[in-house]
Amino acid sequence: MTGRTPLTRRRLLGVAAAAGVVGGVAACTGLPVSGSGRPGPVAGLPFADPPERVARAGVLSGVLRATPGVDLAGAAGAGLGYDGVSPGPTLRLRPGDELALRLENGLDTPTNLHLHGLRVPPDPDGDDPFRMVGPGGTADYRIRVPRDHPAGTFWYHPHHHGTVADQVFAGLVGAIVVEGGPDLGTAEDHVLVVTDTTVGDDGRVAAAGPMDRVAGREGELVLVNGLRRPVLAGSPQRSQRWRLVNATCSRVFDVSLDGQDLVHVATDGVFLPRPVVRDRVRLAPGNRADVVVRPPDVPGDVDLLAADVDRGGMGGMGGTGTGGMGGMGTGGMGGTTGTGPVVLATLRVTGAAAPTPPPPAVLSAPVVPPGPPDRTRVLTLTAPMGGGGTGFGIDGRGFDPARDDLVVVPGTVEEWVVENPGTMLHPLHLHTWPMTVLDAAGSDGAVRDVVTVPAGGRVVLRVAFTGATGRTVLHCHVLDHEDAGMMATVRVGGAGTP
Repeated sequence: MTGRTPLTRRRLLGVAAAAGVVGGVAACTGLPVSGSGRPGPVAGLPFADPPERVARAGVLSGVLRATPGVDLAGAAGAGLGYDGVSPGPTLRLRPGDELALRLENGLDTPTNLHLHGLRVPPDPDGDDPFRMVGPGGTADYRIRVPRDHPAGTFWYHPHHHGTVADQVFAGLVGAIVVEGGPDLGTAEDHVLVVTDTTVGDDGRVAAAGPMDRVAGREGELVLVNGLRRPVLAGSPQRSQRWRLVNATCSRVFDVSLDGQDLVHVATDGVFLPRPVVRDRVRLAPGNRADVVVRPPDVPGDVDLLAADVDRGGMGGMGGTGTGGMGGMGTGGMGGTTGTGPVVLATLRVTGAAAPTPPPPAVLSAPVVPPGPPDRTRVLTLTAPMGGGGTGFGIDGRGFDPARDDLVVVPGTVEEWVVENPGTMLHPLHLHTWPMTVLDAAGSDGAVRDVVTVPAGGRVVLRVAFTGATGRTVLHCHVLDHEDAGMMATVRVGGAGTP
């Protein structure tokens, strides 16, 4: 957050308790949905991790079914999900395990499956974004997680071009955990998948309008594991690992813990060189962050907050997401842009202290691709400007799955200067290969699979194209922008490689 609120919710509860009105402050009441007056989802239900599927004897197998009619935020049958729930089951694997899933499409639109952040080849039966599974169809996925794959938090979602934003906004997401890594000294390990959506007066997920698709839709309801403001149980000083996944279509937000520190240990499935104490962690769409939370030694409630980050606007139309487009579309964080942070969840601390050790002082530093690079490219993100100009694309071209845009020699290291001359930020995602962010001096930087390119700015990235070959994509992870054409093909190896 930008500055801390002097009167936190914990302090407010203390004042209310002294006055004998805690019940009124902490009441869990339904709020209207879409301004209709119809009761909305009840807040404050107990937190629950998504259901899990765990690899056995080195294999995680079974059927994963994409289905409609899934309950979302208390709205019966409003959304989409996997195996009848949103988010879908968390897939838990270890390096070297095989993922053998049959995707069944129970939707009335095409879909497929993308394993976001996993460093696995884009094979025809693997993480192939060009694959199409039609309504009523099935597809078998057989993917081997490399033995040297980093442990961390990843996620999965559909990636059929043109339907991605609609399906994710309706709830079609799930988490992936690759187990292992350093012992963080935590007593509990929780997955928190953050989604947003809008449920209309008809009880269905709201359709996106033209301005939603230009700005990137943001929902009125911000959910954690499909729940509105769930309550996690904690004990004083008994630390927990929270795996935060930004599975929204468009939102960029700062996560904070109501005046408490977060110990940041990993981003995008990569451990930091050492734990970093922060008052906030920023997540763009597709980003993940692993944080260690040490509950305070005094019982009470502590809120996990998300404050919207301004993503820019269309040539002066301004605002964050669709809520900034003259009030049109699906709304901003919590329903109105600029109203302050929304409560994602509440940590309820009770009982006696149960101290756990702090995380180790040193984690596992990522390996930065060596320089100088074998090749340098300049890429330009293009978007409509003030109602005119070109459409969404990369280097002035919209997406064409039949065209090879970036052709890369296997085993080489490339440096990309990514420029964004527009008025909206764009979070850039590359499948399969992680990106290292370099500063202006070219020093070692952070490893990400989603990198935010600021409006009117640029980033310098270095990518080592090792460990896999094949054809995949690079795109904006504001999913409406991806569907509108801000995506390019990347082919590593194969016929015609220079």
